[in-house]
Amino acid sequence: MGQCVTKCRNPPSSLGSKTGDKEPGSKSHVKKTASPGEEFSSMCAKASGDILANGTKKTDVVESTQPQLAHSGDSKKEESFSYHEEFSLKRAEELFSRYKDAHEDAILEEGMEWFCNDLSVDPTEFIVLLLAWKFQAATMCKFTRKEFVEGCKALNADSIDGIRARFPSLMNEAKVEDKFKDLYRFTFQFGLDSEEGQRSLRREIAVALWKLVFTQNVPFILDQWLSFLTENPPGIKGISRDTWNMFLNFIQVIGPDLTNYSEDEAWPSLFDTFVEWEMERRRKEGLAEEPLHLVTEAANVEMFGQIATDYQVTDDE
Repeated sequence: MGQCVTKCRNPPSSLGSKTGDKEPGSKSHVKKTASPGEEFSSMCAKASGDILANGTKKTDVVESTQPQLAHSGDSKKEESFSYHEEFSLKRAEELFSRYKDAHEDAILEEGMEWFCNDLSVDPTEFIVLLLAWKFQAATMCKFTRKEFVEGCKALNADSIDGIRARFPSLMNEAKVEDKFKDLYRFTFQFGLDSEEGQRSLRREIAVALWKLVFTQNVPFILDQWLSFLTENPPGIKGISRDTWNMFLNFIQVIGPDLTNYSEDEAWPSLFDTFVEWEMERRRKEGLAEEPLHLVTEAANVEMFGQIATDYQVTDDE
């Protein structure tokens, strides 16, 4: 995704054009979307491996020795950092040095893989995005020294165990409405290739990021929205910042039956096309005149700050 996909991997056959500033709407029939894991892997992958949540590549079997980092070796066996209540800048710097590149004062793709490995997390997990958010990382598959150390300071953690101990609080923090909004906006910027001057997310990148950022609270319309983007025309090459931000407003104010959506309001034109497309799909499937079993009774409750089960689809009422 973002920086690493376009620069480190650059799989043109699967991702298409790097530019993505246009987003004209058009109509097409839809197929059922793949699961988040399947879609993420197939979209963000080169033939030889997957591009992961932090921009690294996930290989099926790791047979090689640790990459040539500034401090190589079996970092788990050489673990000398323990959890401390009081943050230590020195320990955070030492932790950074374990994963930093041998030639650049930053943790790059290979270092990221080993960092995630030592944290015992899959790089495709939501928690990795949360770490990037907390570190305020500007570029995928890269942590600068400042980002890493300041991020550790924000977590009040200077060791692998200390960072891992913060995972539950990070997950809970992301459920708070204003915090989630900040994470959501960060995710758009994080997905851009700033060195190439991108202003829009490529459609495939946006689809993967939407699935990832909504891991804990899946909106009622997300699957249909992503199906629309995935199966609709090549003309929808990019998702602008405005469209990305307005989708969060859309899921907060538009009801499951979409009847309170109005084209006269200031929605991006892509939303007009989507609603028309979705209503037509429902008519064809005989859903327009039937009750929509899409959300629980909590659908009218404020979305953020609630546990994910408040928003599960119900199959019977």
